[in-house]
Amino acid sequence: MALMITDECINCDVCEPECPNGAITQGDEIYVIDPSLCTECVGHYDEPQCVSVCPVDCCILDPSQVESKEELQAKYEALQAKG
Repeated sequence: MALMITDECINCDVCEPECPNGAITQGDEIYVIDPSLCTECVGHYDEPQCVSVCPVDCCILDPSQVESKEELQAKYEALQAKG
């Protein structure tokens, strides 16, 4: 699954620079995660970095973006190929 940021986000700015895929950006009111870029840090780290740094635990699995670890790995490899 890709991750999403809930409306509990306090705009603390710690997640955006931690995302190795550039999937996190400032939205209209809170930060947002682009599911086409989110690999849950598969290929980079053992755990999603936004989840590990979020002080309010608002980075959660997005139930509308179900992906297996294999699919996340394939997305990571495709993103790396695009450079």
